Amino acid sequence: MINLTARNSGERIDRFLCKDLESLSRSYLQKLLKDGDISVNGKSVKANYKVSEGDEIQVCIPEPESPDILPEDIPLDIIYEDDDILVVNKPKGMVVHPAPGHYSHTLVNAVMYHCGDQLSGINGVLRPGIVHRIDMDTTGSLLVCKNDRAHQILAEELKEHSITRRYHAIVCGNIKTDKGTVDAPIGRHPVDRKKMSTKAPNGRRAVTHYKVLERFGNYTYIECELETGRTHQIRVHMASIGHPILGDAVYGPAKCPYGLQGQTLHAKILGITHPSTGEYMEFDAPLPEYFSDLLERLRRKS
Repeated sequence: MINLTARNSGERIDRFLCKDLESLSRSYLQKLLKDGDISVNGKSVKANYKVSEGDEIQVCIPEPESPDILPEDIPLDIIYEDDDILVVNKPKGMVVHPAPGHYSHTLVNAVMYHCGDQLSGINGVLRPGIVHRIDMDTTGSLLVCKNDRAHQILAEELKEHSITRRYHAIVCGNIKTDKGTVDAPIGRHPVDRKKMSTKAPNGRRAVTHYKVLERFGNYTYIECELETGRTHQIRVHMASIGHPILGDAVYGPAKCPYGLQGQTLHAKILGITHPSTGEYMEFDAPLPEYFSDLLERLRRKS
């Protein structure tokens, strides 16, 4: 149960709650209102109810149903594996963990088949072993933990920003400086809830370091190193400085001259301190074929 007190008047309750409860979408809040799970001053209300200052609002979020997540025999491109961890090179178009609309054909389904019962259970039935995630159309290195001890240690590394994460990307435009840093908070977009933004009122600090690898006139091949790990961080940060990632229809131009499906963003280098040996290890995921082919096309044109 979530309890809130309205601080202003005249706003529709679904809009008001959407601002205060960033993790819940407006459509989900409207469903809760329809189902009678949201009350004001002890009475259920509809989505068009307009709040008054001082209204006591209660939001009852039902327990989520746990779908059956089944192992699937999906080939994995394994970069490294031992008794504690698994590092895979995720392909484009694969969702990392199950979610509404994607309960099968995810990386988790594939990992469950490969590892059997040797997966950390810390993140529950939907995300067993998953320490971090990358977008569906982003490729590259992804870390999976096989036991809770490894997961706890590596989750703490991630929290302390001591895991190395370097991405390669092709961005639109010619970046003038050879290297730079984008230090801009990121939060849920105030209007489009499916997007993130550097203009969000409750954004969290986000830092991306970038350096130029090659220039191709209207495009630039760069490496980005994450200091923090916010949702869509590199995509949002590069778009915020006028250099959206090539192929990113969400934060960049709607049309791509190269017929790409999704952004040219690849998690190339992943560096961790191994949870058992204490040794620093670095893993390098080779660029996918579509990415390296596009680089060659750009080199020939420039």
